[in-house]
Amino acid sequence: MQLSSSHALSPLGWDSHWEAEFAPYARQGLLPGRVVRVDRGQCDVLTADGVVRADTAFVTPNDPMRVLCTGDWAAVDPEGGSPRYVRAYLPRRTAFVRSTSSKRSDGQILAANVDHAVVAVSLAVELDLGRVERFLALAWESGAQPVVVLSKADLVPDPVTLAHLVQDVETTAPGVPVLTVSALHGDGLDVLRALTGTGTAVLLGQSGAGKSTLANALVGTDVMDVRAARDVDGKGRHTTTTRNLLPLPGGGVLIDTPGLRGVGLYDAETGVGQVFSEIEELAARCRFHDCSHGSEPGCAVAAAVDSGELPVRRLESYRKLVRENQWIVAKTDARLRAEIRKDWKRKGAEGRAAMRAKRGPWT
Repeated sequence: MQLSSSHALSPLGWDSHWEAEFAPYARQGLLPGRVVRVDRGQCDVLTADGVVRADTAFVTPNDPMRVLCTGDWAAVDPEGGSPRYVRAYLPRRTAFVRSTSSKRSDGQILAANVDHAVVAVSLAVELDLGRVERFLALAWESGAQPVVVLSKADLVPDPVTLAHLVQDVETTAPGVPVLTVSALHGDGLDVLRALTGTGTAVLLGQSGAGKSTLANALVGTDVMDVRAARDVDGKGRHTTTTRNLLPLPGGGVLIDTPGLRGVGLYDAETGVGQVFSEIEELAARCRFHDCSHGSEPGCAVAAAVDSGELPVRRLESYRKLVRENQWIVAKTDARLRAEIRKDWKRKGAEGRAAMRAKRGPWT
């Protein structure tokens, strides 16, 4: 894959910002390039001279948040050495990060320097709005603009039913574009191409969401392996096993990712707040600043639930993600962990006191 012209890296997102960041490495004679994929101990870097296979020994620290990732801009040895090494990578503008496990506090970077986070959701199975909210929280936290793509729209031929599904997701994703796409028939692809035609987009979603099919449609050729989802549950078979950066013919680049079964939050307080912006706005009107939105007097959130303005499912999902995020952060922050324990004890004492007052002095 050859890139020509004096600004050969521009189609990959290279600009004056990256040029300024790279200046110290240019003086050392190193070459700039964008990481296409990372394997064990090696990676492919797309430079002005083509794809370079490079060793990652110098950019593989013990901290999983600092390892080289697809989408990074790298400083690579010039031609002549064998092997050639990635000597460093430039500071990331954005990074899509998830927790590696619900039992650990490590983060895993899925893609770097992303402008659009495209969350693919298959209409072949029942919508899981809680999972959509989880993806969107991580997407907002990354610094990218989220987009939800309802894929396999051809499987919902009734326009009324399709419109209801779109409305459900739009309610779940305030401020996020929601597109319906059928890669099989080409419906909606023009809108998605226009959106991904500038900057860098990352494709995210569960196995079977149709990410590889969407990637092939956007690239215009079969660059990714595609297999049919299982009829019994609509789940895919992990046809994509690595994260790959794909230049798009109309401009922009796309990062395809393996299907994600686990989508753990990782320090995503801002992202959670963005996903549940209507609850955050209501909470600002509560009488108490530390309102738990339960039985406290003057709770604007509880009032919205009682009136039907706020769905109960939405509030429960918000509480779940807030608790999960606090737990992940507390694992690495002893001070916060102590504050959370103190808060739990305070609320427990208040609850017991309220119960005693309700039962009276003779119980």
